[in-house]
Amino acid sequence: MSKHAPPLLGLARLIDACNARFGQACAWLTLFLVIGTAIVVVLRYGFGIGATALQEAVLYAHALVFMGAAAWVLQRNGHVRVDIFYQRFSPRHQAVVELLGTLLFLLPVCLFLAWASWDYVSNSWATLEGSSESGGLKYVFLQKSIILVLVFCLALQGLSEIIKAGYAIAGRLPEPEVKHG
Repeated sequence: MSKHAPPLLGLARLIDACNARFGQACAWLTLFLVIGTAIVVVLRYGFGIGATALQEAVLYAHALVFMGAAAWVLQRNGHVRVDIFYQRFSPRHQAVVELLGTLLFLLPVCLFLAWASWDYVSNSWATLEGSSESGGLKYVFLQKSIILVLVFCLALQGLSEIIKAGYAIAGRLPEPEVKHG
């Protein structure tokens, strides 16, 4: 293969890099989840003090950890799956399975989630929805937007997977980039 990647493969690598960085950043929020939850528990049960804003911030971080890092996990082949047959397939046949799975399952689910959550998120933005709890955070609209972040990142990762599968099926994907289950 030439020194420079073909444009589509370059796009796939850019998507992979962006999703990896975002996923890694979201993964670091698990440290905040542990510390924030510990502080909420100590304040509540040790001192009888409620920490609504901190408790809600932990919920926001929890959403970002799972929904923000989902595309990165997909990229790393980390989602749970039953691969009794897949693991025995050649890289080219694995690419066919990846392509079909992305086109028939991942992208339709992303479209459905975008369609189903659009009004939910846009209505929240229209009112700049805040917490209904006294002392809560004023950014519920941002938390709800994490659903669309999930959809956007997963759809982009799906595009990357389609591109890489296409190159693998054509026998033009460098071996280190071929996904192995």
